[in-house]
This record gives sequence, structure tokens and C-alpha cells, in this order.
Amino acid sequence: MQPFRNFTGLVAPLDRPNVDTDQIIPKQFLKAVVRSGLGAGLFYDWRRQPDSHLVLEQPRFRNSTILVARANFGCGSSREHAVWALADYGFRAVIAPSFADIFRNNCLKNGLLTVILRPEEVDRIFETIKQHDAYQLTIDLAAQTISDEHGWKTTFEIEPFPKKCLLEGLDDIALTLDHEREIAAYEKVHPVPYVNSSAIQQS
Repeated sequence: MQPFRNFTGLVAPLDRPNVDTDQIIPKQFLKAVVRSGLGAGLFYDWRRQPDSHLVLEQPRFRNSTILVARANFGCGSSREHAVWALADYGFRAVIAPSFADIFRNNCLKNGLLTVILRPEEVDRIFETIKQHDAYQLTIDLAAQTISDEHGWKTTFEIEPFPKKCLLEGLDDIALTLDHEREIAAYEKVHPVPYVNSSAIQQS
């Protein structure tokens, strides 16, 4: 998992509340068992509409790496593919006033930072995007700050454990391997008993 430390990126505004995981990645893409390539299905149904006004279809936002949205982002089913699609598209962080709990946990486990800001702070970001092309934000995870080049700055909260994992790029597998010596020592003292499978079958 790629570490997240101090990151500056172009911001795309998704001015919709209650964006659910089926809208983020429709059900037909859930057959995928790998994470790569799912970016093509991100907001697929919205992007296919003839009169689509989705910001990702606008040239100025196509290289965005930070998404700002409204409340309750990621609600709906617990599909991890939604996080994979956002990450595969190129997003490193999502900012919103609130997130669905399961979605937020899936994000943190996959290296996608979710930042909760006050509604008025999110409003301020949306308004600033309207005023400035190529609007960027800088996220300093260690300091837990967000700032822009126009003098605005705020702080955000994150639990210590997911913060450590993001800073060091540790997913569940890496966390397990980090305790490889302790696991090996335990297995020496507590060996797995031998099981004769043929004897079980005969009985």
C-alpha cells in the first residue's frame, strides 16, 4: 500500500449528498476480483447519461486526485469495489462532512484517506473551486492539516491506528508480516497438531 504523508492534488467537486456505493461502482463491475481497471466503472451510470453534468467528464477535473463531496458519502452496501474504483481512477483522498462507517473503514484499509470537515468548511471548498481553475489542496496527514495556496487552512481528526497505517503504507497483510517474528515464536511453542486425514476418512 502506498504511504500517505504530505500530498497536494487537484480537487474535483461532487455536489451531491448520500452518494451510495452502487452509484460509485454499479453492480455489473462486482465480478472483478482484482483492483486494477475498476476506475473505468467509477460513476459509470452517471457518466453514460447523454446530458451528464458529472464533473469528472469536464476536462478541468479529469486529473483530479482529491474528491470533495457532501454528507453521508459511501452509504449503501459494503462493497469494497467502490473504494478500489476511486483509488484506481487516481483519487488519494475524499473530503466530506460525513461518511458511511463501513465505507470509511474500507477506504482506510486500502490507503484512501477520508477527511471529515465541518459543513461550512466543505461549503468553502466548493465555493473556492468555482472561483479558481485548477484548485488544489495540500493534505499533511502527520500534522492533520488541509491548506490551499490562498491562505486557507484547517485541521481534521483521525484515529491514531489508521493514521499510522496510512503514514507507513501498512495494509492488513503488511501489519501481519510486521509481527512475523512473534508469530514464528508462538508457533514454535504451540505447534499445530498433526492430523491424519486418511484416518479421518476411514472413520
